[in-house]
Amino acid sequence: MRTAFAFAGAAFLIGALGPVVLLAGLLGVEEKPRGIYQWCMHAWARGILRVSGVRVVLHNAERMSESEGHVYMANHVSQFDVIALAAVIPRYTWIAKSELRRIPVFGAAARTVGIVFIDRDNRKAAFESYKAAAMDVKRGRSIVICPEGTRGLDYHLRPFKKGPFVLAIASEAPIIPTIIYGTREVMAKGSLRIRGGTVHVHFLEPVATKGYAYDDRAKLVEVVWTRMAEGLRTLYGVHTAEHAVAPEGQRLE
Repeated sequence: MRTAFAFAGAAFLIGALGPVVLLAGLLGVEEKPRGIYQWCMHAWARGILRVSGVRVVLHNAERMSESEGHVYMANHVSQFDVIALAAVIPRYTWIAKSELRRIPVFGAAARTVGIVFIDRDNRKAAFESYKAAAMDVKRGRSIVICPEGTRGLDYHLRPFKKGPFVLAIASEAPIIPTIIYGTREVMAKGSLRIRGGTVHVHFLEPVATKGYAYDDRAKLVEVVWTRMAEGLRTLYGVHTAEHAVAPEGQRLE
């Protein structure tokens, strides 16, 4: 019953808020702190959490900022990772896979609010999108990325793609390593069943990107990945034995 109610609620919210976003875009409304686009994104995410029976607990929330752009790097095990972060980060946009653009209403509304879509099979186009997103961060809007690329089956931290770190270096903005725990129990990868529960979001100590160059991106990956892997081990006993950087030749995600 909860699953059906949650999906119905999500569809209703998209149907109600999507046209508001599209109309604002047609009228030329600009993105700004606490503007209509951010309000709609927060309302969408918080509404889904409410109908799904999910409570989000924040740790070190003071590390979030509305006045300057940050790059949030989060682990990824569930669709609810996105929803939990979208409900709490003050002013943000996302890096998302290009396939989501094809979802009726949602795709058009996502483009309007500034979601950055990445063609994971086109490396050149993906890096151009990263550069555009870096400029958005410089203008003060944070961006949220899941550098593992796709959802995992458990909480063990998997290797990171280097592409998102090119964006972070170009933006010169601090990276906020972010650990999400509890979303797998709400909705696991490969399952459509939704269970109520509590999700914990930990904002770890920021990692400065100034001083890093393009050729240093693997070093930056190592710093952020190690901080997140250590956080998962310390907070939840999750031990990770993977390498920090994804092998060369894998598609961008």
